[in-house]
Amino acid sequence: MGNLFQIYKRDLKGYFSSPIAYVVIGLFLIVTGIFFYLLLSSFLQYSYAMMMQRQNIPVNVNLMMIRPFFLNMSVIVLFVIPMITMRSFSEEKKSGTMELLLTSPLTNWQIILGKYLATFTLYFVMVMVTFLFMVFLFIWGKPGLGPILISYLGILLMGLVLIAVGNFISSLTENQIVAAVGTFGATMLLWVIGFAGDFAGKVFGELFKYLSIVNHFEDFSKGVFDTSHLVYYLSLTFIMLFFTYQSIESSKWRS
Repeated sequence: MGNLFQIYKRDLKGYFSSPIAYVVIGLFLIVTGIFFYLLLSSFLQYSYAMMMQRQNIPVNVNLMMIRPFFLNMSVIVLFVIPMITMRSFSEEKKSGTMELLLTSPLTNWQIILGKYLATFTLYFVMVMVTFLFMVFLFIWGKPGLGPILISYLGILLMGLVLIAVGNFISSLTENQIVAAVGTFGATMLLWVIGFAGDFAGKVFGELFKYLSIVNHFEDFSKGVFDTSHLVYYLSLTFIMLFFTYQSIESSKWRS
């Protein structure tokens, strides 16, 4: 456990002692902030129009603001993940420190989980900073706290999978650009495969829709917690971590 923590602390320090973490968090906050502002402006205009028309139609802030905001965030995450995972193993391979790690007393799982948890910590901080936007909603309105928390849980579970995918692809190459492009391609595949399900027939259609990482997030965005989605995210995360283990193990044999 101590060795795992050392890897975790080393990689986390590497993120926050360089501009990487601050640039990624800043860009993510700006882009999500733009979407939040646009959704809030639309919501306020609609509420004002209903008031001027003296219509007693209830305005659902969860439906009009929170759900669209988190759906947009789930798409933005697909573009951000490659930037924070591309250096996980690629940088180690390029600098030659990967061989030192493999010949040290560290086990493969300690290396993999230490790096994985460090990257997920960065992702967690990045996502939770956006809770500042939710604070404004609570100041000026009465949104439901439950749906917001469940939506954040869905975003974090999605991150578990995508970070595992990014780390696996990073373990295959020493080029960070290749790792980023490969991760982006894999995340896009997990996104668009759900659309392919509409044209693949009944059997394969259901399979493709089940594999879609965004389809599993839709219930979370509605404030609905379904254990089947939890099983999907955790299972796919474990599979990708296992693939990373096999990739690291094969590196030992090649060296």
